[in-house]
Amino acid sequence: MGTLAAIPETIWFDLVPRAGGAPYRIFLRIPPGEPPADGWPAIHLLDANAVIATTVEVLRVQAAYPLGTGIGDAVVVGIGYPAEGAYDSVRRSWDYGPPPGRSYPPHSEGGPEVRTGGAETFLNFIEDELKPAIASRVRLDAARQAIFGHSFGGLFVLYALFTRPGAFRDWIAISPAIWWEEHNLLRFAPDGRLAVARSARVLLGVGEYEQDLAPFQRGAADAEQRSRRLQEAKTIDETRAMAGHLTEAGCDATFAVFEGETHMSVLPVAINRAVRFAFGPQDGVDVGGEP
Repeated sequence: MGTLAAIPETIWFDLVPRAGGAPYRIFLRIPPGEPPADGWPAIHLLDANAVIATTVEVLRVQAAYPLGTGIGDAVVVGIGYPAEGAYDSVRRSWDYGPPPGRSYPPHSEGGPEVRTGGAETFLNFIEDELKPAIASRVRLDAARQAIFGHSFGGLFVLYALFTRPGAFRDWIAISPAIWWEEHNLLRFAPDGRLAVARSARVLLGVGEYEQDLAPFQRGAADAEQRSRRLQEAKTIDETRAMAGHLTEAGCDATFAVFEGETHMSVLPVAINRAVRFAFGPQDGVDVGGEP
C-alpha cells in the first residue's frame, strides 16, 4: 500500500460556524510566489470534496503556461464537509436549498430527516465568517471573486446572485436545479424581474444529455423512469431561459451546452470552462509569463 496523495499547494482546515453546529471542511489552495498588487483573484467551490482536486490541477497546469492557455493564477477556496465521500447529501440539501424549504424522508434507512431551506444561513456563513477567515491567510482581490456550483450547488449560486448580487463578480451555475420545489428559486425575483448587479458575469452550463438519455443509458432497466425525470426537470430548457432572463436584466450571461456529457459527467469539463471564464483572456488582464 502507498501513502495517500495530498493535493499540491492545498491545505484544509475545519471551520465551525459562530452559531454552532457541524463544521465545514475548508480547502485552500494558494499559488506560489507573490500575489499581484491588488491581491489574488479567487474561485469558491461548493461541494469541494468532489471538485477541489480537479480545480487545483486545472489551475496548476494552465496557469504555468499563460501564453499558451490564457489562464492567470488564482486562489481556490473549497467549501466542503468532514466526510469520506464526494458529497454529504443531507447537509448540502439544507445548505443549498432556498427558504422556506421542506422536510423529506431519510436518504437511507435509519438516517436523519432531510431538510431544505438553509441557503440564507449558509450564504451568511460564507460572507460573514468564511471570507474573513480566508482574508486572514491570503490577500485577495475583492473585485475578482468567483463562485462555482453544480446541480443543487448551481441552484444556490443563482439564489445568492438574486439576493446578494455584490458578493461575487463571476457566477458559475452548472446544471442548476431551477425546477426544485416548484421553482421556489424564482420567488426571489419579484414580479418576474431579476434584481441583479449589472456588473455580474454569469456562466450557465449543462450537459448535452440532461434532458434525454445518453446512448449508454438507453438500455438500462430503469431507462424509462430516468428519461421521464429528465424531461420533467427540463434542465437544458430552464437553464437556457435563465441565461436569457439574466441578459435582459443587464448581466453578462453566457449559456453553454457541453457536448457528450450527462448531469454527472459534465463536472470536469465544466470546471475547466469555469476557470477560463473567471481567469481567462476575456478578463482583459495581462497574465504574462512564458509560452
